[in-house]
Amino acid sequence: MADTVLYELAARAGRALEQRGLMVATAESCTGGWVAEAITMVPGSSAWFERGFVTYTYISKREMLGVRPETLEQHGAVSEPVVEEMVSGALEFSHAQLALAVSGTAGPGGGTPEKPVGTVCFAWGAKNSEPRSETLHFAGDREAVRRQSVIHALTVLIETIEQRAIE
Repeated sequence: MADTVLYELAARAGRALEQRGLMVATAESCTGGWVAEAITMVPGSSAWFERGFVTYTYISKREMLGVRPETLEQHGAVSEPVVEEMVSGALEFSHAQLALAVSGTAGPGGGTPEKPVGTVCFAWGAKNSEPRSETLHFAGDREAVRRQSVIHALTVLIETIEQRAIE
């Protein structure tokens, strides 16, 4: 197993989703599909993983997820308003009941004083409810930032499902 931490988190998320008869979709930018990859490491994940969107560019966020151009222009891709719209789009363009989104600056370049390398925005949501979001700052190189982002996305997904904050 390439990464037992990610596998165990994904398996735990899968059990929680499957017990409730729910499916999840992912909308990823800086993680490049790594959350979906972790989820699909788990045998039987097709019972609870509906689809993943990898939307690395502004145009893909607009075309695949319906992120509004004005949101991107006003806030930039690494922002809570954008990841919230990514979640809404993932729910609209899938059959999942839950979605999570990740967008950030993994480095080594691309950071700004306002959004330095390691800045990552997350959102989680369910059909017929408003997404919730947060921004974190991770240390390390590109792989470390991305891996920490995947761990955080899966961890909060699990907590959200287990606390029944999303159903």
